[in-house]
Amino acid sequence: MRQTAPDGRGPVRYGPPATDTGLPVLPGLAGLLAAAAGRTAPEPPGGGPVLREAAAGYWWRRGLRTHPEDVVAGPGAPALLLALVAAHGGDLLLPRPCPAWWTPQARLLGRPTYHVPTPAEAGGVPDPYALMETVRRIRAEGGDPRVLLLSVADDPTGTVAPPELVREACEAAVAEGLHVISDETWRDTRHHPEDTVLLSPAEMCPDDVTILSDLGGALAPAAWPCAVARFPPTDPSRADRWTDRRARVLDVLTALGAVVPGPVAPAAAHALDEPEDVTVRARRAAAVHGRLAGAAHRTVLAAGALARPPQAGRHLYADLGPLRAGLAARGVTDSLELENHLTDRLGAPVTGGHRFGDELGALRVRFGTGMFLGSREEERAETLGARDPEELPHVARRLAEFGGALEELR
Repeated sequence: MRQTAPDGRGPVRYGPPATDTGLPVLPGLAGLLAAAAGRTAPEPPGGGPVLREAAAGYWWRRGLRTHPEDVVAGPGAPALLLALVAAHGGDLLLPRPCPAWWTPQARLLGRPTYHVPTPAEAGGVPDPYALMETVRRIRAEGGDPRVLLLSVADDPTGTVAPPELVREACEAAVAEGLHVISDETWRDTRHHPEDTVLLSPAEMCPDDVTILSDLGGALAPAAWPCAVARFPPTDPSRADRWTDRRARVLDVLTALGAVVPGPVAPAAAHALDEPEDVTVRARRAAAVHGRLAGAAHRTVLAAGALARPPQAGRHLYADLGPLRAGLAARGVTDSLELENHLTDRLGAPVTGGHRFGDELGALRVRFGTGMFLGSREEERAETLGARDPEELPHVARRLAEFGGALEELR
């Protein structure tokens, strides 16, 4: 039977909601936003000099030579990705699974997309051999593959790809003439940054990688739209307006009116400067969500399902295929039905794997750790300040409900 989204919403609008840390806004950031509330002019397309200088400093601190002229800012990662895809042209290759909002960008532009499987150890980065085979097959069929999208710190799987996998995948992509767009929104949400090495593709292939990062990942509230992109450094004297991807992205952003709101820009620049209050908050939020994701992971395994150990972000991607018989007994036979069943059962958004490019028949879902924080502001504040958040009564109760919902499927 054909299923439709409730309330007349289409498949894109009914996609997974943006995730937030659950923390209140930092007073310093709120003060900057309030002070700029009277600013009526937006940022210029691509961002003003202060915002771009702050973004350049953010990447310098991560070992990537960056100048303000290498940076473009926009009102969120989707708008920037749309402009990047438009600027590069050609067909796109994506890992499977991949963030739910990537594929709609290509579809809006009428660009073919091809999913490449990821290896067992991590999501977000395609298997290098499968990537090369896919590129060659596309070309043999008359396609024009030009861009590979990947995410080293991955949504939806919550994993961080090992450096050797990143290196092999990027070398394979560059050898096949692809440009790499690396979504690094979640790089600062690693649960144990001292133990989890993150290697940016731009460190290995500096001339062939554009980095995309949404501040809503770790540095600023998700409700404040701002994202930045770092382009391969180019000698301005050799830049050609018709071949310079940054110039073409600026054209697209200008045509769309996709600019950072004026009052948001000062707060975004302050967050990108990474003062102590911002970095302490980001580390604390990542650690707490990591503890909750770890507890959820143990619960999933105890119920007989499968999941990679989460290393970053605020998600857990689970494969409930081993529970297929119990699910079928409840009328659940694909990931759309699984999404609906678990959302109703848990009273929190649960997103089916079909939204991330996985096959509809695969019983995979993404759980958000936000559902364990607490239902009231006081509970969330207590959770995010606790040394052992999973032991708090309201968190333990929610984890028990989560476990019960899975156990009853066995």
